[in-house]
Amino acid sequence: MATRGAYAKGVAKREEILQAALAVVAEHGYRKASVREIADAAGLSPAGLLHYFGSKEELFVAILRARDDRDEQQYAGEDASAAFLAVMRHNASVPGLVQLYAQLAAEAGDPAHPAHAYFRERTRRIEAFTRAQVAADQKAGRLRDDVDPAWVVRALHALADGLQAAWMLDPSLDMAAEIEQFLVLLRPS
Repeated sequence: MATRGAYAKGVAKREEILQAALAVVAEHGYRKASVREIADAAGLSPAGLLHYFGSKEELFVAILRARDDRDEQQYAGEDASAAFLAVMRHNASVPGLVQLYAQLAAEAGDPAHPAHAYFRERTRRIEAFTRAQVAADQKAGRLRDDVDPAWVVRALHALADGLQAAWMLDPSLDMAAEIEQFLVLLRPS
């Protein structure tokens, strides 16, 4: 059934705001992306922007969801390792989104934070998919079969998050190359 009327306009406006917010945060970063600046980019007042999201924190969670959706659509159908490396390469071109992810990931340790549920669900979803891919690669002989797929996934997740934090301090760090070195260790001898 087609979406109609005011609801459809609200969904479209929310998507328009998210696209503007992605661009503003990617360019200016988490700390410098004010509600006013995002609202201006979307052609709204700050109050109008918050009407769609409730709070700045909820807007930032929605930005991360939109980023994840975009990445999933862009890399759908690719080999999981290739897609993961492509995302890490892309992240180097959007420092503001890396800052936003790292900041909210740290704050989301508090169960009361608006990003807590997002990070729990994201981790569950990505790790479940990746565990299945690692197990399939082990069965096909592409990865060592003497390591636990759940450990591989946790290690990759921690490595990626840690590399993003290190990259924010030293942008010359090639995050994807570092992950490729780890993946070499997982290949059969």
